[in-house]
This record gives sequence, structure tokens and C-alpha cells, in this order.
Amino acid sequence: MKKKRIALVILSLFFTTLLVGVYKYINFTKNFAVTDAMFIRSDYISNLSFKRVKGRIDAIYFKEGDFVKKGELLASIDPVDYKNSLSQLSKQIEGLNKEYERVIIQKSRLDKQLKLKRENSVKSTEYFADKIKALDYNIKEVESSIIQLKKDYQRYKNLYEKKAVAKRDYEKIETELKVYESKRNALEFEKKSIQKKLEIELKSIKIVEEDFKQVSEITKSAENIQKQIELLDEKYKDLQNSISYCQIYAPFSGKIGKKFVETGMNVASGYPILSLVGNEFLYVEVWLEETKLKGIEIGSKAYFSVDSYPDIHYEGEVEKIYPATAATYALVPRDISAGEFTKVAQRVMLRVKILKGDKSILLSGMGGEIKISRRK
Repeated sequence: MKKKRIALVILSLFFTTLLVGVYKYINFTKNFAVTDAMFIRSDYISNLSFKRVKGRIDAIYFKEGDFVKKGELLASIDPVDYKNSLSQLSKQIEGLNKEYERVIIQKSRLDKQLKLKRENSVKSTEYFADKIKALDYNIKEVESSIIQLKKDYQRYKNLYEKKAVAKRDYEKIETELKVYESKRNALEFEKKSIQKKLEIELKSIKIVEEDFKQVSEITKSAENIQKQIELLDEKYKDLQNSISYCQIYAPFSGKIGKKFVETGMNVASGYPILSLVGNEFLYVEVWLEETKLKGIEIGSKAYFSVDSYPDIHYEGEVEKIYPATAATYALVPRDISAGEFTKVAQRVMLRVKILKGDKSILLSGMGGEIKISRRK
């Protein structure tokens, strides 16, 4: 009888414990959504490489797992080839600058000489033109006097033949006429001489205008040299950038995830050198079954631990619920048009922000278990 009583007590305790356990489980699942489909992720995971440059790796300054600060030098390649090219380009630019300076001086000198020559020729043509006008006036006056003297000469000649005037008076008029004719001839000769000089100066002006074309050609030459200098300056800046690209600096603080190469290796542009994980930007990626979504909202509290450190607990909150299930994003979606498919619970991705806990020990990719409180 005593044994039966003990058995009944044990059986009643068992069912009581079972009922309490079932009640707690039901109450727990009512208040929390639990899943082990969670992973630690980072917004900042970057495979770092040398941009636009290639060469032999000089040094890699950190090991896998090392923490680095933003701006720290991580790796470098030997920039000697780029520095040599930069030196040669610098000499080319220096030579072109000297050539440009020489051409500009030549242009300036020639421009001044031609302008002065043209100015002098213009002044000379103006002077000779005025001189010819004055000579034309003088010739006209002399011609008028000659016309009058010819009339007087004819009259005196007739009178002399008639013995009406003295020979001396007749010869005086004749001499005066010859003087004026000589004067006219001298003036006309001087006019022709000045006209030739005027023609020479006018030709000189034309020659100067032609010579000014040389100034235009020199100007074009200077412009071409300037364009060459500008192109080489761009190449120079590009090479300077290339030299700066021979070093990789940490774009953000984090841990070295993986080292893909070793010192002394030759690498091509864009080849991955190091992988950097930003631990300051860790979050939890959760794939929750659609059947567990009820009551889960943005702002819902979350509690989790990772498999590597099951005794360390973290707190967070849901900051994003993605608008589609995982199957929606599949590259090859299931064909259910024929109605032949096995119904499975779809999973929806949630993003959980980490609020409390030591993030320094967390690594991107870690898995664990998470429970998310349901809002009533």
C-alpha cells in the first residue's frame, strides 16, 4: 500500500511538472519567436585591392584577426616604376615649359619689331603723301607762271623783231622762262623720286603685314606647346595618383578577415589583398519562419547568444522586416503553376540591431540562437 502511494505521488509530480513545462512552453512561444537561423553580419566587409596599379608587394603590415583603425596603412607595393615614369615626365614638362617660354619671347620680340616697322612706314607714307601734295601745289604755281611767261615771251619776241624793245629786255624774259621751266622740271623730278619712296614704303607695309602671319604661326605653335604641357600635366597628376594608389589604407576601423597574398608577390590591379570587416557595424541577420511572424514588429526586443560563446548574452531590437520571403529572391524560383509542390514554411529576413553585449568578440558569419519578443 505504501509503495502504491509513493508511485501515485511520483506520477502526480511527473504530470504536474509536465503540465507546468507545457504551460511555460506555450506561454514562452506565445511571448517569443525563437529560431537558430541567425547570423552575425557586418555592413562593412570589403576586399581591399590596389587601384589601377600593379607590382611587387613591399609589405603587409597586419595579420589576420588584427584590429586596425581607419586610415592606418595596411599594405604597399614598390612604386619605383611609377616614380621613374614621373621623373621622366617631369623632365619633359620642364623642357616644354622652356620651349614655350622661348617661343613667347620670340613672338613678343617679333611683334614689337613689326609694329615699330609698320608704324615708321605709315609715318613715312604720310610724310611722302604730304610732300607730294606740296610739290603738286608748287608745280601748279610754276606752271601758271610759265604760261604767263610764255605769253610775255611771245609778245616781247614780236616787239623785239619790230625793234620796239631792247634786246636786253627780250633776253631777260627768255631767261626767266627758262628758269621757271628748269624749276618745274626739278619739282617734277623730286616728285617722281618721292613717289618711288612712297611706293617702297607701301610695299614695306605689305611685307610687314605678311610678316605678321609669322606672329600668328608662332602663336599657334605656343598654343600647341601649351596643350602638350596640359596633357602631360594631367598624366603627371595621374602618375602621382598612381603612386598614392601603391598604398592601401583602412577605409574604416575593423579586423583583418583574410590575407589573400604574401609579401614579395606580384599582383595585378584589382586583385584582392586583404579582407577588412567593420566590427563597429555588426548586426544580426535573422531568417524567421512565416508562422512565427505574428506579433513581431519593428522595435521588438531580441535576446541572443552565439554558438562560440553560449554563456554570453546579447540584447537588441528589430530595426527592419524585409518585405518578401527568401524564396522571392531566389535566382531560380520554384514553378508551382502545375500545382505539384510540397508546402513548406517560408522564411522572412529580419535585421536586428545589437544594443547590449561585447561586440568585440563577435565575428561576421557566426551563428547562434535568438528569441524575439512578441508585442501583444
